[in-house]
Amino acid sequence: MTNNKLKLYGFNNLTKALSFNIYDICYTKTEQDRKKYIEYIDEQYNSERLTKILTDVTNIIGASVLNVAKQDYDPQGASVTLLISEEEVPLYVLDPSCNRGVLTPTRENIVGHLDKSHVTVHTYPESHPQNDISTFRVDIDVATCGTISPVKALNYLIGSFDSDIITIDYRVRGFTRDIDGEKHFIDHPINSIQNFIEKETINRYDLIDMNIYQSNIFHTKMKIKDLNLDNYLFEINEENLNEEERDEIIEKLNKEMTEIFYGINVSDV
Repeated sequence: MTNNKLKLYGFNNLTKALSFNIYDICYTKTEQDRKKYIEYIDEQYNSERLTKILTDVTNIIGASVLNVAKQDYDPQGASVTLLISEEEVPLYVLDPSCNRGVLTPTRENIVGHLDKSHVTVHTYPESHPQNDISTFRVDIDVATCGTISPVKALNYLIGSFDSDIITIDYRVRGFTRDIDGEKHFIDHPINSIQNFIEKETINRYDLIDMNIYQSNIFHTKMKIKDLNLDNYLFEINEENLNEEERDEIIEKLNKEMTEIFYGINVSDV
């Protein structure tokens, strides 16, 4: 694959899909702390803020918003879906159900038609009383068709959340033809998702790659290296803990992160 722009016959039919999952881990000692943490997360990452993040992602990858649908859930969580196009769609051809991201009080329910691409986000706050740990998960999916690629937004997404564990999947599907009729199954150079992550960010994480190059499937997992305890305490200050308490909390946090990172349950010794 050369860096020269491909001269295509017809439309670029490649579909590029990015799935981005982040986990924020927090120590919540009491039931009241866990409740407050969930309330805090719901307030910090409500559908309005998530809509702003996804709109920024759309701008970064060079697409245009056709429609926005968003919802906050009871008791917790939020979802946002953006329908986007590679190029701006003129008003006279835009489906009347699309709102171009302008939400009004009279539009409580929005139904849109997909043009070429979409961006979605779902949040999942979670806790369990037996391990004193609360976890906030964000799932973001960006699917594009054509020349634009969602991996351009990776650094912005990582910086938009308190990301302790990150799981990223990227896949290019389909093919496009050049003017000579030759099929091209990918239109940009890549051998790892890490190619698109800033070096400063990479240095803060332990990373594992699992790639299937012949199928254009790329997978990267990231786990924060340095655990600054104060960043993981909710309603508590580290200075108020004794050494034994600090060690116990760090052990619980490390266990939670290890289980999520490797996708296995770790037995207590």
